[in-house]
Amino acid sequence: MKRVALIIQYDGSYFSGWQRQSNATSVQEILEKTLFKISNHKVNTFAAGRTDSGVHASGQVVHFDIDCVIPGNHFSDVLNGHLPQTIRILESIEVNDNWHACYSAIYRHYRYVINNSKLPNLFLNNWSWHRYQKVLDEVLMSTALEGMEGEHDFFAFQKSGSNRSTSITTIRDIKIKRVEDLILIDIKATGFLYGMVRLMVGQLVLVGERKISPEIFTNRWLYKKKNDVKESAPAKGLCFVNAVYKENVFKKINKNDLFPEFVIKGHS
Repeated sequence: MKRVALIIQYDGSYFSGWQRQSNATSVQEILEKTLFKISNHKVNTFAAGRTDSGVHASGQVVHFDIDCVIPGNHFSDVLNGHLPQTIRILESIEVNDNWHACYSAIYRHYRYVINNSKLPNLFLNNWSWHRYQKVLDEVLMSTALEGMEGEHDFFAFQKSGSNRSTSITTIRDIKIKRVEDLILIDIKATGFLYGMVRLMVGQLVLVGERKISPEIFTNRWLYKKKNDVKESAPAKGLCFVNAVYKENVFKKINKNDLFPEFVIKGHS
């Protein structure tokens, strides 16, 4: 029996999320069924983060224990030969038995992409939120982020139905930048609440459209005004970029951020 770690990408448009579901197709289900075919025994997989339905991953990290003669670094090729094109393994490697894709991670990195162009873009449709009604003020949106880094209670940005014991988490870094007509929101945190990024982005867009002030944004999360947080950004603009570990166990891929960079010009 050996433990194997993977860097995996998937197009969330085709799945009900990472986690196995009883009535819908998930990435975990497809991967575990494929591993069963290879090993002829049940294999449980563990991911660095659970992505919701429709959310993508450009650098999700997964591990599993398997009794198989295939070398750890060959699983990427073998799995890609069996998996659908909507799931790709970028690298596989054997790791120590005490290494865990979730618990060994220092933090996770999510990115949200907003297409702020007046024109729709077919090639970005499944990977961004086309919010075109107003030109978003990214400077004002950045102002709203002040004070969010560090350990805080983000109860206001947690969807109902969460089984998490606490809504306290630590944001290590959060930034917004505009690249022509695209707005990129990057959040790195030790953990994420259920629906946290999408609720946060929904509120930030209101700031960018000058519908609420940065002060109102801060007031809502700081004082846990969950009832005032009604707008949630669609899943398709969100991507799990990567998980970061104290020691990088992967050999081939040194660049953690595997999300492609897009540039579009359509507002003027």
